[in-house]
Amino acid sequence: MRLPGVTGPAGRRRWRTSAVALVAASVLLSAGCSGDDKSGSPSWQGGSQGGDASPGASGAPSPAPTLSTVAVTSPAAEATGVEAITEIKYESEDPGNTTVEVKDADGNEVKGTLDKDDKVFRPAKALKWGKKYTVTVNGTPSGDKGGSTSSSFTVMKKPSKLVRVSSFLGDGQTVGVGMPMIVRFGRSVPASYRDDVERRMTVTATPAQEGTWHWTSPTEVHYRPKTYWKPYTKIFYKVQLAGLPMGNGWYGRSDLTVDLKVGRSFVMTVENRTKKMTVTQNGKVVKTIPVSLGKSSTPSSSGTMVVIEKKRHTVFDTMDELPKGQGYRTDIDFAQRITWSGQYIHAAPWSEGVQGRRNVSHGCVNVSMAMGKWLFERTLMGDPITVKGTEEKLKNGNGWTDWNMSWSEYKKGSAL
Repeated sequence: MRLPGVTGPAGRRRWRTSAVALVAASVLLSAGCSGDDKSGSPSWQGGSQGGDASPGASGAPSPAPTLSTVAVTSPAAEATGVEAITEIKYESEDPGNTTVEVKDADGNEVKGTLDKDDKVFRPAKALKWGKKYTVTVNGTPSGDKGGSTSSSFTVMKKPSKLVRVSSFLGDGQTVGVGMPMIVRFGRSVPASYRDDVERRMTVTATPAQEGTWHWTSPTEVHYRPKTYWKPYTKIFYKVQLAGLPMGNGWYGRSDLTVDLKVGRSFVMTVENRTKKMTVTQNGKVVKTIPVSLGKSSTPSSSGTMVVIEKKRHTVFDTMDELPKGQGYRTDIDFAQRITWSGQYIHAAPWSEGVQGRRNVSHGCVNVSMAMGKWLFERTLMGDPITVKGTEEKLKNGNGWTDWNMSWSEYKKGSAL
């Protein structure tokens, strides 16, 4: 991983570490010495015998509080061109009792987290372009003289090359148990920068579920759990890419957050052998539907897909896609896309006589008008459908095929 620091010309990243000279914090303790007092009576240095001012039982004065030697080590003092996502690093002899405060030129405090083990302060969000900041490290809670140091730095000017970051999903949506979280970028992210991007994207699910990011392309990354989302899960994901270097002099433009939820579990399974679809809701079979899949010349894909989009009425037009004489233009009801190549679940009244017995479609999952309407009124984007036993296997990337891979395969798509 690359640690944030001072950047050089576009397309290059130069890391500099320049430590500020340590500010010594020492305390001189006065020692009591005997004089020529011939009375033989003990005397107290700086206090009277008895009362509240008397020393402890040992007869020695109470020690002064120890001050920790502290220093800001990064960014370097008066550094300029500092990246907006920089971390503040410091040294301290007593990290447990050390505090760090970061303020902008107007005196506004920067919120963030202090890692006392690694001695790093991490701002909660990107610092402002072109602004000056001051870091104050206190070696004692009171910041006594000698145990405190300050250092300033200036963030780089706003770059001209900023990468747009967007989420396919928005706040308040309800999705199916197979729905991947999808983040898209306005330009390709070089492979060597994807680990940094992933570290700044977090998904919080309630209840908690194991999951990972998976790069489907240089411009798109998905997140899915190990198994389907649990019904009614609440999902919050945060993408903090503002100011993040993303290769070749490009930086993330902004941060984003999405707050959504998962609906009931609704899973469709199609068996080519029986020509039937079994529908389960929250683990219970609620419907068995006769289907007709793709004929041998245009087979349906075997694999696990999810509902990508829904159209109550549409037109399938392949006149410009298929050889002359093979194209068609047909009105379709209750269409639910499951692949980018044009496979749908849809009502097909012309094949109702053979549904459950023979495959006659161009690759789609044909159902009756009644069952097409029944499914359409119940499905959500992200509801999974698995087709089994056809002549052709689903190609990964032909739709949201996140569930067409085993968990071990899927994890390999993470940059981490």
